[in-house]
Amino acid sequence: METSPDEEGNVLVLERVSVKPYRSQDEYIYAMKEDLADWFNKLYSELTITESNFFNSIETGVVLCQHANTVQNYIHEFTSSSNSSSRHSSSSSSSTEVIEVLFRKSAKSGSFQSRDNISNFLHWCRNLLIPDTLLFETEDLVSRKNERNVVLCLLEVARRGAKYGVPAPTIIEMEQEIDREIEQDSNPQKPPTPPVQRKTSPREIPDVLLRFSFFFQVRELIGRCTCPDQFPIIRVSEGKYKIGENETLIFVRILRNHVMVRIGGGWDTLENYLNRHDPCRCALKGPCPNEDSKPCIRPPRKPRSHEGIATDDPEMGRRNGLG
Repeated sequence: METSPDEEGNVLVLERVSVKPYRSQDEYIYAMKEDLADWFNKLYSELTITESNFFNSIETGVVLCQHANTVQNYIHEFTSSSNSSSRHSSSSSSSTEVIEVLFRKSAKSGSFQSRDNISNFLHWCRNLLIPDTLLFETEDLVSRKNERNVVLCLLEVARRGAKYGVPAPTIIEMEQEIDREIEQDSNPQKPPTPPVQRKTSPREIPDVLLRFSFFFQVRELIGRCTCPDQFPIIRVSEGKYKIGENETLIFVRILRNHVMVRIGGGWDTLENYLNRHDPCRCALKGPCPNEDSKPCIRPPRKPRSHEGIATDDPEMGRRNGLG
């Protein structure tokens, strides 16, 4: 493994490392299922959900309705506490009423009862004012017609619950971390909010190794560019990059062994993001939706054995660029 700056001292040269070989369009769903499964298992000790059995475990609607009732209890406790502390009034008269989500615990997969459970959960989601664009249809889960919509809905439920104190999945904790960073950047005089320490399971990567893994995986994905002039990416600070000709600011995080990028209010894998914005990858996969990305008009070069990342972060050079 070699690291060295270029003549100006601002480009790090690294050997490539392999990344887990998922198709980029599938990796997002895989990563979210992993995170949501781990989240459900931590919330409910009786569950043993994995990525591979995720939809089988929730398709009866029982877990979903149980979680809806958990969130309702947190909302009740939160509003009761807020009312009693701010107005010194009786919580029973002013707090939000706990609306229990009814469900059949004995429902079998694919049965009418399971569909009824899922319908009750979706009705609760609408009462929680989750937008229709983030909801799914019953058959999306039962018949696996749209797994992505199911995942997006559960992530939004997790976001809403986190506001009332419900423990959040790791990906939502990362969102909160990025939001605090953006707020701090926009208001530098405000004292920084102490970062929330995320609990890690024994099988998760130690912090030092994660930092190595983070930079090398980002480097490997960027190094696949075959444009004569490599698609530009500049490291601003740890987990923050400027990318493309317009230097769009993106936030990159590693979720277990998946390299994720925050886009607006949601997430995508870095690989899929690059497939849609790097001109040479767009040429291979079809029209590029990014109007600012111009297709290569010169023959693509052969990938070099070593690639580089430019950096705006002086500390990166002192640490040999490890993110």
